[in-house]
Amino acid sequence: MPDPGARRGRPGYDQATVLRRAIELFNTQGYDATSVGDLARDLGLTKSAIYHHVPSKQALLSAALDEALDGLGAALDRAVAATGTSASERLRTALEQSVLVLAEHLPAVTLLLRVRGNSEVELAALERRRVVDEQLAGLVRAAVAEGALRDDLDPEVVSRLLFGTVNSLVEWYRPGGPLEPQALARTVASLAFDGLRPPQPHPPAPEA
Repeated sequence: MPDPGARRGRPGYDQATVLRRAIELFNTQGYDATSVGDLARDLGLTKSAIYHHVPSKQALLSAALDEALDGLGAALDRAVAATGTSASERLRTALEQSVLVLAEHLPAVTLLLRVRGNSEVELAALERRRVVDEQLAGLVRAAVAEGALRDDLDPEVVSRLLFGTVNSLVEWYRPGGPLEPQALARTVASLAFDGLRPPQPHPPAPEA
């Protein structure tokens, strides 16, 4: 996989700046509709200057998707590996950490969620997402098995709904607004887990 950071940057710009602007253009115009020339004009550079920073447009896409997936993968790995905690606690941590990753890397995560497998880079990203999804579903199944979540709902569906809720945040959440990422993560987790708690048995009716 090409590394956009493998080339030395020109004065005034670095690979990180080029990547940030490329992600913004990919999100607003679409990856296929965005050319290296578009990126060069946006930055006020020549196309040859862009290629001094990065080897190709595809390398920019790969780096952007890796940014999102590396963050999500690391957050999930930490949650899964946590010792001395219940499955439901690990699931809650995974959910909250996913929200924090989304807030910190919102443009890259937004781009990831729009990937449809139209290239080898996109197919590789989708495969990494599948692995993440399977880990999340495993946490849900473990939480159901320990009795922390309802057992009358399909764990796979629960996992998709939980993290579909997280993914939907890209449509309206904007960093720097009145809602801090930590507060957002707690709100999402509280809403999800309050709604997923197994029903409590009714106390027996008092004898007449």
